[in-house]
This record gives sequence, structure tokens and C-alpha cells, in this order.
Amino acid sequence: MPSPAQRLVAVVGAALLRDDPSSVLVSRRTGPPALAGLWEFPGGKVDEGESDEQALVRELREELGIEASVGMRLGGDLPIGDTAVLRVYVCRIVAGALTLVDHDEHRWLTAAELDDVPWIPVDLPLVPELRRLLA
Repeated sequence: MPSPAQRLVAVVGAALLRDDPSSVLVSRRTGPPALAGLWEFPGGKVDEGESDEQALVRELREELGIEASVGMRLGGDLPIGDTAVLRVYVCRIVAGALTLVDHDEHRWLTAAELDDVPWIPVDLPLVPELRRLLA
């Protein structure tokens, strides 16, 4: 864990859901090399002075070209090494069309397809909870 003088960096991710069919958007990373080709919930770092929700709305606008509503948390805080923590929220698209900016592919996965992609390690613990949510 960080020393008392250090602050944990907050990172937010979106479990972006749609209803027909019931599915979640996942995005394939292009970097860094150790994570390239793995799939994740889109999102990013929370800037100083932002709430998790504000950061997620901004990140989804920048990364995906969409406007989203942010709902409940999915799971608890997930450590990213010793200096950061990931918080994932259930989200919905309210406007816009998906674009590729920081990723090379997006996919909508149903509950039955969640094991069809290799997840980044930090997101993997949320897959069982996500499966229940999509069922």
C-alpha cells in the first residue's frame, strides 16, 4: 500500500449494459504491452476534484464518444498494484454512437459469452457478479 504521504489513484470502469439482448460492452486494450489484447471495462483515472461518476461520464465521452448515465457500483474496490484502486459502475448509454479511440475493438457480451474473452486481471473478479446481473 502507499505510504501515508501517498494517495491512492482512483480508476473507474463502466459495466455498460444494454437490454436487447441483455449484454455488457467490453473493450480490447492496445497497451501497455503486458495488457494489449486483453479485454476490460472502459474507463480511466479520476482527476483531482472529480467524483467517480463525473470521471466516468467524462472518460466514456472521451474513449467511446457516448453520453452515459451512471448507476450502482458493481463489487467493491479492486486494487491495481500498490498505488491505485478500480471502482466499476453499472452504466447505460443515453446518447451517441460508439467509436474506437483507446481500444482496437468493442464487443457486446451476453452472460453466456463472458468467458469468451481474456480479461485484464483486475476486472476478472467482477465477472461472476456481472453474470448474475445479466441473467
